[in-house]
Amino acid sequence: MTNWPRVLLFTPLLCSMAAAQTPTSVPNGLPAWAYNLPDKVQPPSAPTPNPLRVPGSKKEYDPAKIAGNATPPDWFPEEHGPAPRIVTGEGGATKMACGSCHLMSGQGHPESADLAGLPAEYLVRQMNYFKSGVRKDDGRMGPIAKETSDEDIRKSAEYFAALKPATWVKVVETSTPPKTYVATGGRHRVVSPEGGTEPIGHRIIETPADPKRTDARDPHSAFIAYVPPGSVAKGEELVTTGGKGKTVQCALCHGDQLQGLGEVPRIAGLQPVYIARQLICLQNGSSAGTNAALMKKAVANLSEDDIIAISAYLGTLPPQ
Repeated sequence: MTNWPRVLLFTPLLCSMAAAQTPTSVPNGLPAWAYNLPDKVQPPSAPTPNPLRVPGSKKEYDPAKIAGNATPPDWFPEEHGPAPRIVTGEGGATKMACGSCHLMSGQGHPESADLAGLPAEYLVRQMNYFKSGVRKDDGRMGPIAKETSDEDIRKSAEYFAALKPATWVKVVETSTPPKTYVATGGRHRVVSPEGGTEPIGHRIIETPADPKRTDARDPHSAFIAYVPPGSVAKGEELVTTGGKGKTVQCALCHGDQLQGLGEVPRIAGLQPVYIARQLICLQNGSSAGTNAALMKKAVANLSEDDIIAISAYLGTLPPQ
């Protein structure tokens, strides 16, 4: 089992960059699978069509105008209420619109947090932690939080809290997932065009169901998470009973169905790779706040395999 050193990890939450969620190098001693660093050799890719469209949407966009982080596409505006300018980037409101990473649906990609339906007070509190430096992310969220007004933080938190989450990832147990590489565009792990499989080892391999739609920030195009055989059952045991000497028992804080309790967020149905990074983060000290000491104690004895299992199981649960 791997023991990780106490280092500061990158853990995005609100309004972060679409293609720069994770570090440019893997922190020493930490598992490389949790950080989507682009492969040096990239297969050729097909050009992006112009105008850009996605299935089921009446909208179309010039790819160049939505390629950055200031003006994210809103493919299905009928599926959410009015969005504040800090989320949409409308009128040049910000260079880092929240919807660019977390999508207008709030559910984001594996490199960013799923915010849909989380308590507004929880989201505000996390942004304030980033602002004060209690929660460490000097490369992204710290600066963003410091530049965002309290009013905009409140508006964005209330917007995301009002969204209804949907099932966003399919968890598949296998010892031989498809061979993958991390693409430069979007920094997503995608299936290799050469085909073939590779050993899963001690990893979570998460890929878009449709890479082109994911790159277009289509909130209807989800993900597949490949995990080692037996991970889901092991994760369920750890989450529900704590396992032997692990003392996890997530329901004590997150509710019987893990859908959240008061201002404590849901953890059911989150991206497995994202969950894993958060658990690593809690172990190593960069995620802090009111309940950090309690959470740190709860996850202190988890091994890398335990974290993989817990993340896999939580990913199988439907969000409310």
